Formats: sequence, structure tokens, C-alpha cells
Amino acid sequence: MKHLTRLPIFCLVIALLCVAACQQPSKDYQQKAENAAFLHAGVKRITDIIRHDIFAPPISARIYAYASVAGYEALVPGSPGYQSLAGQLNGLTPCPKPEAGKTYCFPLASANALLTVGKQLVFSEGDMQDLKEQIFDDFKAMNMPQDVYDRSMAFGDQIAKHILTWSKSDNYAQTRSAPKFTIETKNPARWRPTPPMYADALEPHWAEIRPWVIDSATQFKADPPVEFSTKKGSDFYKQAYEVFEIGKNLTEEQTATAWYWDDNPFAMEVQGHLSFARKKISPGGHWMNIAAVACRKSNADMMKSAETYVKVSCALADAFIVCWGEKYRTNLIRPESYINQYIDQEWQPLIQTPPFPEHTSGHSTISSAAASVLEGLYGTTFAFTDSTETEFGLPARSFESFREAANEVGKSRLLGGIHYRRGNEAGLKCGEAVGNFVSQRIKTKQ
Repeated sequence: MKHLTRLPIFCLVIALLCVAACQQPSKDYQQKAENAAFLHAGVKRITDIIRHDIFAPPISARIYAYASVAGYEALVPGSPGYQSLAGQLNGLTPCPKPEAGKTYCFPLASANALLTVGKQLVFSEGDMQDLKEQIFDDFKAMNMPQDVYDRSMAFGDQIAKHILTWSKSDNYAQTRSAPKFTIETKNPARWRPTPPMYADALEPHWAEIRPWVIDSATQFKADPPVEFSTKKGSDFYKQAYEVFEIGKNLTEEQTATAWYWDDNPFAMEVQGHLSFARKKISPGGHWMNIAAVACRKSNADMMKSAETYVKVSCALADAFIVCWGEKYRTNLIRPESYINQYIDQEWQPLIQTPPFPEHTSGHSTISSAAASVLEGLYGTTFAFTDSTETEFGLPARSFESFREAANEVGKSRLLGGIHYRRGNEAGLKCGEAVGNFVSQRIKTKQ
């Protein structure tokens, strides 16, 4: 009888415990939030808006770098074993810290910081806001406690504000009003505007932007260009003639390679009296997408993905600074201009010559830098299929390594008719040095 009288009390206690458990907020939202897809979606939207708004390649790299740093810094407090980049990146002071003893959803904070910085640095803020609302609806659907949601969003805002304040001291605003580049018309070795747009020189003061990891635009020296000469039989004439000959005899595969890596954000097409622009992904955007491919193939979690984006974007940004410094220091004539004046006035390159000096190749430099960083993260034999250009009607291409892809980029500029061989080779070599330096200097692990 004693056992029978105790049974209802025991059942009542169990029932009360069950009710209490049901009333406690579920922690499942934390596991659901740890989804790198949120980060990938944010970076891809930034890429799409950069393409729509037509940012120059160096500026695009700047946007990626600041947005990626923001996403990384907001995620670090919830990722044991990782550390902040404050004190490692030039001018970045310690970021705001989460409140001790409070619960946060750091993936939500990271997505908010990434997208908030991205939104501030592009023109089409409405498109970015649409993605923010969509992603945040997904987080809300995880049954996250409202106080955790609000606190995490606020932390993301704090990180974004800190990064945006940091960005305003990089000399970018000052270069917007800097003098235009002066064309040296009396020196035949110097760059001059090229058809069909004959546009002004693009970002001639970019080397004055504060770097992210390197100390200055002159820290890494590229191999010099071939000594200029107009004499037949000279080394310079020979390298220009090589571009000319290749351009006249391109195979189908060579043509496909050149177009695949064209990555011209704003190529002007002229048909009779009509002209229209083709908007394509930027060179940096192409490599940020390859970074996403590496993350997905290796099943990288959100923190590993954030680490990948921040290292690749900083390498891209610094490589542009080094390359642009070299371009406007050497101020070398493009193959199209040289060939038209000294070899064949009717010759045209396969792809459109961009509006800035030749040496070194920007595509080669930044691609090699990105490849070096990705090798450090995923290995030197990481095979992958790049489908970046499928949205522009080009088939995917497969590579046995990041280095193979970077080397193909260098080759593509010669095939496209817009760089001499030396400009590509010097760019690949210099970019690799920049990428290796970034990999060694950025310490993400404690």
C-alpha cells in the first residue's frame, strides 16, 4: 500500500519536470545556425551586386576584404581555437567583445556584420537588404529566443560599425579626388588609352590605399618588363610579335581559355553606331567563388569558411595594391597599341584591353596570390571544378590544383592579346610572394 500511495506523487514530479523542460528554450537553433551556407550566400550576393554596380576590380577587392573581416570577427568569439585579426591587419584595433555571461548566436552576428558592411560599400543597398531579410527570416525560423536574436544582431552591428570606421582611414576617400593620370604622349614606351572606349587610366592612385597585411605597395618587387624598343629583332619587338602571331592563329581551346578568364566587369561592345556594355564578374569575384567551391567540396564549417574568405580577400586586396603600384610606376604600353603602331594597324586582341598600363598583369598577380592562400588552407593537390562562368554561358572547367588554375589565368591574358608574356610571368611570381606572405602573417589559430 505504501508503494501505491507514493506512485501518484512520483508521477506528478515527473510530469512537472517534463513541463519545465518543454518550457526551456531549445538549443537546437545553435546547431542549425552553424551553417556555412549563410556565409556563402552573403558573399555571393555581394559578388552579384558588385557586378551590377560595375565596380573596378581593385575596388571590388576592397569591398570583399572589409566585408569578410567583419564576418570573421563577429564569428570568432564563438569559435574556440580561433583568434581576432586585430593587431594583425594594418590599423585594425581590438573589436567589440560580447557581454560576459550572455548567450549569443555568433553565426547570426557574423551574417549581420558581413552583410551590413557589404551594404554600406555598394550602391544597390536595396538588393543587399533583401538578402539580409531573407537570411534573418531563416534564423528566426530556428525558434531562437528573442533576447538571443536581438543581442546577436546588436553584436553584429557593433562589429560592422567598428570595421566601417576602420575602412574610412585607408585613404580611399582621398583618392577619389586625386588628379587624373597624365598621359606621356611624347614617350612611345608609355601607356595610352585603347579602343573602343579610349577611357582614362583606371585607379592611378590605388597604390596609395592602406594595405591589409603587407606594409606597402613596394614591399614586393615584380621582375621588370623587357626593355622597350621599336626595332625589329629586339626582345621587346619579339614579345609583341608573339602576341600578334598568337592572336591570328588561336585554336578553339585557346579562345575558350581566354574568354573563360576574361572577367572584365565592364566591356564595351560596339556594333556600328550602337554600343552596349557586358557586365561580368570581377577577377577577385572569380577567386572568391573558387574559395566557396573549396569550402563546399571540403565540407568546411562556418568558421573555416570565414577563415578562407578573409585570407583570400586580404590577399586579393594586397595583390591589387602591389600590382597597381607596379603598373603606374612602369607605365608600359599595351600590346594592342604597340602592334597597331609598329606591326599591323588593323590587328585587334580577342578580348578588350582594359584601361590601365600593362606591367604586370593584374589577373596573373591576384590569381597567384589567391592560389597561394588556398594552397595553404586546402593543399597543393586540391582538385576542383570551377563553374563561375556558367551563368555567363561558358562551360565549367576542372583543375588539378589552385596553381594550375592561376597559371591558366596568366596564359589566358597572352591568348587574349592584352598582355606580353613577361607581364604574365612577372605577375604570377609576384602574386605568389604576396599570397605566401599573407598566409604566413595572418594567424587565425590561437
